[in-house]
Amino acid sequence: MADTPDANEAPAVGITGQVSAMSFRYDIPDVHDLDVYEQHGGYDGLRKALTMEPSEIIDIVKASGLRGRGGAGFPTGLKWSFVAQDSGKPIYIVCNADEGEPGTFKDRPLMEYDPHQLVEGMIVGGLAINAVQGYIYLRGEYAFSGRRLAKAIREAYAKGYLGADVMGSGKRFDLVLHRAAGAYICGEETALLDSLEGRRGQPRLRPPFPAAHGLYGCPTTVNNVESIAAVPFLLNHGVDWWRQWGTEKSSGPKLVCISGEVNAPGNYEVAMGTPISEMIELAGGMLEGRELKFWCPGGSSTPMLPASAADTPYTFEAIQEAGSLLGTGALMIYSDQTCVVDAVGRFTQFYEHESCGKCTPCREGSYWLSQIYQRIEAGMGRDEDLALLEDLCDNIFGRVFCALGDGMTSPIVSSLKFFRDEYEQHLRQGRCPLGTTEPRRDIEMTEFTSGGGYTPDHPQLPATPATPAVAGQA
Repeated sequence: MADTPDANEAPAVGITGQVSAMSFRYDIPDVHDLDVYEQHGGYDGLRKALTMEPSEIIDIVKASGLRGRGGAGFPTGLKWSFVAQDSGKPIYIVCNADEGEPGTFKDRPLMEYDPHQLVEGMIVGGLAINAVQGYIYLRGEYAFSGRRLAKAIREAYAKGYLGADVMGSGKRFDLVLHRAAGAYICGEETALLDSLEGRRGQPRLRPPFPAAHGLYGCPTTVNNVESIAAVPFLLNHGVDWWRQWGTEKSSGPKLVCISGEVNAPGNYEVAMGTPISEMIELAGGMLEGRELKFWCPGGSSTPMLPASAADTPYTFEAIQEAGSLLGTGALMIYSDQTCVVDAVGRFTQFYEHESCGKCTPCREGSYWLSQIYQRIEAGMGRDEDLALLEDLCDNIFGRVFCALGDGMTSPIVSSLKFFRDEYEQHLRQGRCPLGTTEPRRDIEMTEFTSGGGYTPDHPQLPATPATPAVAGQA
């Protein structure tokens, strides 16, 4: 009888390092044109999908172990299998291309260099769940990506790959490009659906889930750009080809954007399981004279990890075991010359600005947290501020409609865990010890009361003198 694997043994890891799989067409001139795209394997996955039953496509995606590449990491094939097929309503597939997480830009080159890859993936995904309509919800700031995608969709319609008779199969699939208005909250799938329907983008209370009651009250699946674009590769090359990279629970190649204090920030494609330290070297290593201090594995909303965790493999399970999440695929690198309090304070200001205001813990808590960070960085922090930060985070995490509130607290809690001494230096010295922010004594701060209100903690600034009336005006 074969030996039983040791439960504590590290999972087997396939090929690691930089790869060229989903990005292999990026450097091909004019591959954004349909004719050039087809010369390099384009739409072969769709042709194969048209010969298969929808359940067969889903089975291949399940067997591959493909997990969502946009944040949660939920198995893509399993998610598709949840879409209700017996409701009597139209079924929709929606691509979440609202790439708004700070530090995230991995999907942008795919849409700009190889837009037909996403269009093909949308059609194949539509066939898999019996959808007749698809939507690409694109970040409003991605103007050039929008032009490339719009052109690719026009070309696909002209060639008969979209519309009432996809490639002469008798099957219908229509695709719409929807340009968003720049709201971070619309990256949350139910807020995205509300926005698509013409309403204010705010997260919905679940259940019901989009798989049963999504866009226009119909069965819907929402997937990330990279997740959808990977499916034609799976059909073309097979499950074994995909699983040569990564581990059992984190398979395949992964698009990653590496930013921060490295010599060559940018987009890279690596095999799942590649150590973080190797990925930093892939991006040219740390800037001269700087040492790694902390890093965020998946954008600013994931818990930061210290330099001592740099050998962690880039997999869902390893990053989670280390105390963080893979998130949006945005690896953010910070050196010993960066003030962690200043960095987290800036994250917090972003989430304060982007909170949709629907739920009280996030709406009020984001403002309070931002004010406390402003106070600490300005040199007016109090001894009780650190405990107050932790208490506020505890009352936000898990008590909000969507992941924005949870993501806002993650870098705060993790930075206090690993770099509490740096916070304490701010309090003791009355300034940023790294000199990132100059001490200020001329701004109004806020002290929060146990009753939920707040009172000024600093003398009021002098009132602005009234503007003299202009002759002739009322």
